[in-house]
Amino acid sequence: MPVARPGPVAADGSDSPDRVPAGRGRGEQAPAATATTSAVTTATTRRARLTATEGTGRVVRRHRSATTVGGVELIDALRSTGAVRDFVSAEVPDDTVYRLLDTARFAPNGGNRQAWRVIVVKDARIRRAMRDAYLPGWYEYLAQVGAGLTPWAAVTDRELERRSLAQAPAVARNAAEGPGGFAEHFDQVPVMLVVVAELASLATVDRDIGHYTMVGGASIYPFAWSILLAARNEGLAGVMTTMVVREERSVRELLGVPETAIVAAVLALGHPVHQPTKLRRQPVETFATVDRFDGLPLDPG
Repeated sequence: MPVARPGPVAADGSDSPDRVPAGRGRGEQAPAATATTSAVTTATTRRARLTATEGTGRVVRRHRSATTVGGVELIDALRSTGAVRDFVSAEVPDDTVYRLLDTARFAPNGGNRQAWRVIVVKDARIRRAMRDAYLPGWYEYLAQVGAGLTPWAAVTDRELERRSLAQAPAVARNAAEGPGGFAEHFDQVPVMLVVVAELASLATVDRDIGHYTMVGGASIYPFAWSILLAARNEGLAGVMTTMVVREERSVRELLGVPETAIVAAVLALGHPVHQPTKLRRQPVETFATVDRFDGLPLDPG
């Protein structure tokens, strides 16, 4: 049976705790999730339905596309493709992984330079090393969350962060006493994809602006998200994690990544124990304003 990882908080915006099939090796058989059809059907009509805006009581009319992807309506897929870390141990064939990447390569990116590279990690030794690179950051993450912090936020209480990080070894010891979760079994995920960004191909317009840089990711992370959406079409699920970036130097050496590129993320994919159908998110009014950061909330009218 799957077991929950230590602690109540999941990383990377997950909608469920980190979980992993316990007691199963990658080579053991388990029932695979039934893959959805890969057919793409586009209807010629659009239908409108009434939906209640969550938490407001206000009823609004929302138009939904009848376009379906693998039997899943496109809008429903966008609203229900969440972070999944709990997989059955069924293998995912290379031709399936190839299809995911073949679809994701059409993701939007700056100048169509396609600055991404993908390393499909299969070797057991390298996978274990990737797990070992994941764990230190994960325990630091949990220690900061335990102190009430957003881990490594650019704007934060640095002194409290320093004190919380000192508790990471204790968090690691506690984790070692249990069955482990996604992090401790990271090497066992059915598919491990390392997404690498080639720096010479990224138009990083905020490079010299003097603060935290984010713009370059706009040409990389849509590609990663497209992989997750393509996985949904195949009856798969997964999660994008950036935790190994805390140990990027060792990961770079492990995977032979040159100095002209950076490790942007790792995608873990597989047949999910449970496919999410409903995610928890804040309503639009909490994050969309008119004209100014402190403007009036956007009203659907």
